[in-house]
Amino acid sequence: MSVTWKATLAAASLAVSASFAHATELRLSHQWSNEDIRHKVAQIVADEVAAADVDLEIKIFGSKSLFKPREQYKPLSRGQLDMTVLPLSYAGGQQPAYNLTLMPGLVKNHDHAARLSDSPFMEALEAKMAEDDVMVLVHGYLAGGFAGKDKCITKPADVEGLQTRAAGKAFEQMLAGAGASIASMASSEIYNAMQTGVLDAANTSSSSFVSYRIYEQVKCYTPAGDVALWFMYQPLLMNKSTFDGLTEAQQQALLAASEKAEAFYLEEAKKEDAASVDVFREAGVEIAEMTSEDFDAWRELAKETSYKAFLEEVADGQDLLDKALAVE
Repeated sequence: MSVTWKATLAAASLAVSASFAHATELRLSHQWSNEDIRHKVAQIVADEVAAADVDLEIKIFGSKSLFKPREQYKPLSRGQLDMTVLPLSYAGGQQPAYNLTLMPGLVKNHDHAARLSDSPFMEALEAKMAEDDVMVLVHGYLAGGFAGKDKCITKPADVEGLQTRAAGKAFEQMLAGAGASIASMASSEIYNAMQTGVLDAANTSSSSFVSYRIYEQVKCYTPAGDVALWFMYQPLLMNKSTFDGLTEAQQQALLAASEKAEAFYLEEAKKEDAASVDVFREAGVEIAEMTSEDFDAWRELAKETSYKAFLEEVADGQDLLDKALAVE
């Protein structure tokens, strides 16, 4: 073999090696099935980045296959995981300020949620994430409502004396303040608890109400509508050092993909609420509506219970709460 031919082969080999060296694979973890809205958000980002052809691949590990649901934030902050979609309140143990992202009466509806995501309140939370080497790629909230086994629940007086399941500690504090007895359980246990008479009422997400067929056990459903009490912030997060280590083209592809995914997230979250109403109505369940006056009554109760407890736990809690409440 001639020296020239050897040189050509060596150059080709180097070129191939270089192309592989620049191809980066990111690992994204979440707890949901492929049918879930949060998986679809992750998939949009992965597909759009792949289509951008910037030597960047996002590999998605769904259904708790990589990390347990509540054990994703810590490895993300340590760079052992590149990306995740999760309820930020799961990391409330590491950053108590995150508990504000599952707080009753803080978000009124999906459009209000979108304004909160683009506000000084979210900037303050993102500053705390940055301390953990974490950044937000896609903002998103999912909503929920109430269901009553024997009656409709729209205002605080409606839960007095009822054995009630709430989604999140702050909601339990508020409902207890309204005179409800609290039964803590996973949303997957609501059906059996209602069937056996252990539970009179429940509060959870629109999608959980449908997927766990709660409509078979209740007389009345109060969905997330023009106003809703239960909103949970569930963003797509990324390790900040990992993002900073990407090329400019890869970063731009990732940001463009995230923008598209965020628009999808907002519209699909609204659709999930509407779809849940159709399912309950078709099952013969009465549909109740929470009014703005009902919402205000819950928020006043939350101020005396959930908000008060939060402020006792978080040093700069008042500033964060004020920033959130300032968003109209």
